[in-house]
Amino acid sequence: MQDILDQLEARRAAAKLGGGERRIAAQHAKGKLTARERIAVLLDEGSFEETDMFVEHRCTDFGMEAQRIPGDGVVTGRGTIGGRLVYVFSKDFTVFGGSLSGAHAAKIVKIQKMALTSGAPIIGLFDAGGARIQEGVESLAGYADIFLQNTLASGVIPQISVIMGPCAGGDVYSPAITDFIFMMKDTSYMYVTGPDVVKTVTNEVVSHEDLGGARVHAGKSGVAEGAFENDLEALAEVRRLVGFLPLSNRDRPPVRDSYDDPDRDEDSLDTLIPANPNQPYDMKELILKVVDEADFFEISA
Repeated sequence: MQDILDQLEARRAAAKLGGGERRIAAQHAKGKLTARERIAVLLDEGSFEETDMFVEHRCTDFGMEAQRIPGDGVVTGRGTIGGRLVYVFSKDFTVFGGSLSGAHAAKIVKIQKMALTSGAPIIGLFDAGGARIQEGVESLAGYADIFLQNTLASGVIPQISVIMGPCAGGDVYSPAITDFIFMMKDTSYMYVTGPDVVKTVTNEVVSHEDLGGARVHAGKSGVAEGAFENDLEALAEVRRLVGFLPLSNRDRPPVRDSYDDPDRDEDSLDTLIPANPNQPYDMKELILKVVDEADFFEISA
């Protein structure tokens, strides 16, 4: 029995390494966390319960049968944020660039269905290049299954997407139909296809940032609800956001203790709004002085 347990632990250790130490180091060199590190920051300590750790792809074309990595490029499971249940999947860029295979898609669909059945938010951490081209139509069909679950969950449970790397194709179609999208400044991009394809098809030269960077989507197109400096800030803010949301449409928003006196006087409000209606005033100052403990989460600033 001990031999079997030792083998299991060895397999777990191999799965947790993802694409290996060299690719993990490359991820860190770009200022980005790995898929598992992101989950550890996002969820309450020790709360993560992983599903389907040993899933591998089924492709035998183009030499893929010799390249099988446990987990197949996505980490899925459930945990808690502030003691409240959430489901999460985190794309692993160190494994095939986080690209989506049939088995990879099945893992995400499973966790989507679990979230919908349980009535709990689902959070997707995206760092991937779209479909795994070696699997062709099966990979694309996997995206169709994910999109279906996105639409079934719409209005039922909160769906939060965090774009944490260069994402293209289905890895931006799916986030686009979720409730909240957040991006990283300088390291995350959202586009249907990349600058190289644009240049080939239209002969137009465009940078990653101008095509789908955080500056474009958070400040111009309105696709993203916010842009953050790095992974740690983004994940901390997602934790804050979840604290404001009900777990599902059958639940109420959480109730927290407040130390602000509801009958308090805020004398500065008497002079904040000018007598002349043509003069502007700081609306955020008004909000912060009215809400409890100045705790305000702004969307689409």
